[in-house]
Amino acid sequence: MNKVIIASNNPGKLRELGALLAPLGIEAIAQSSLGVGEAEEPYETFLENALAKARHASRATGLAALADDSGLCVAALGGAPGVHSAYYAGREGDRAQRDARNNAKLVQALRGASDRSAFYYCVLVLVRSAGDPTPLVADGTWRGEIVATPCGGGGFGYDPHFLLPDGRTAAQLAGDEKNRASHRGQALSALASRLAAQRGLP
Repeated sequence: MNKVIIASNNPGKLRELGALLAPLGIEAIAQSSLGVGEAEEPYETFLENALAKARHASRATGLAALADDSGLCVAALGGAPGVHSAYYAGREGDRAQRDARNNAKLVQALRGASDRSAFYYCVLVLVRSAGDPTPLVADGTWRGEIVATPCGGGGFGYDPHFLLPDGRTAAQLAGDEKNRASHRGQALSALASRLAAQRGLP
C-alpha cells in the first residue's frame, strides 16, 4: 500500500496526516484532488463517522482510504462539542470563519466554569477497499484545558485555546512537535504499528 486517499477536505488535517504518513513511505492523496466530496457524518460517535468517511472515499476512488474523525470534548459541557466540533457554531462561512465562531461559542459556554479540563480525541480508520470487513482502527487522546484568551498562530480549530500542561497552547507548537504529541499523531503511531505487524515488519 503506497498510496492512500485521505477522506477529508480539511487543509489542517491533510497537512498533518501527509506529514505523519510520509515517513512510512505512504503517499497521502487528498480526496478533493480526485473530485471526491465530503461524506455525510450523521452519527453520534467518532468511530462510526470515520468509518463512513473512509468507505465513501474508497468507494469513489477504488483505492485504500484513511479517514480521521476527531474533536474536542470538554468535561464541563458534558463532552461537547464532541463529534460536532467542526460545526459547533453553525455551518456558515469558510473554515477560518467557522473556527472563529466555534472558539467564541466555546469561550462563552465556559464563562464562569471552574472545571476547564478538555481533551482532543481522534479515531483513524483505514480500509483497503470500500467493503473491507476488517478495517484497521486506532485512536488517540490529548489532554489539556480551555483558556479564554487565545495564544499562538499555528495549528487550526480550537488549538489557540487548548492549553497543555507545559503552559503552551497547541497553537504554539511547531508542526513536528504537534504531530508527535497530538491525538492525531498518537492514533497514527498506533495505526502504523498495526500496519507493520500485518506486513510482518519489525
